[in-house]
Amino acid sequence: MEKTETLTNTTDTENKINYYGYCRVSTKHQKEDRQVESIINFGVPQENIFIDKASGKDFNREEYQLLKRILKRTTNNVLIIKSIDRLGRNYKEIQKEWRELTQDLQTDIVVLDMPILDTRQYKDLLGNFISDLVLQVLSFVAENERKNIKTRQKEGIEIAKSKGTKFGRPTISIPINFETEYKKWKNNEQTAKTTMENLNLKRTKFYNFVRYYQQTH
Repeated sequence: MEKTETLTNTTDTENKINYYGYCRVSTKHQKEDRQVESIINFGVPQENIFIDKASGKDFNREEYQLLKRILKRTTNNVLIIKSIDRLGRNYKEIQKEWRELTQDLQTDIVVLDMPILDTRQYKDLLGNFISDLVLQVLSFVAENERKNIKTRQKEGIEIAKSKGTKFGRPTISIPINFETEYKKWKNNEQTAKTTMENLNLKRTKFYNFVRYYQQTH
């Protein structure tokens, strides 16, 4: 069911707590099942779970922004996430979003994989300091891991290239006499069959070269 910004207009009393969940996977091919299951087991209704399939490099994500608009218009909200890197992977952005959610939007956050990151607890000054410190460390780790992944990918590509692995679309190697034979065929000086035989090409390959030649000349 498609969510709308009126999703949370279900508060019967001012004291009712609204529970929401947020999940994120980096690509459309990845599954969010484990995140969803953990959040549902916490007690969040399925319809209150927002899922993005997008990179964690920034917070410009459709479902996340919809969730924030809902949190802005309601009160007594608690946001559940499986781990801090599901929120994002950019250290400074995580810090900024965390403070906006907890301070500007007055929303409590619960990180299931890190119980100390539960803003419903430790409301005293020392507790806030400890939670903020842990958040900074975990945010740094999340971003550092993102950078390490990029570095490993780059190194892997360089190693593969050094071993002769080709990346991107393969180059098309047209027979050296293709243009001459092609013009004879186009001028009706010889049949397509003769042209293919002279070029030692199969029918499919020949017409692929014809299309490529016509597009580039």
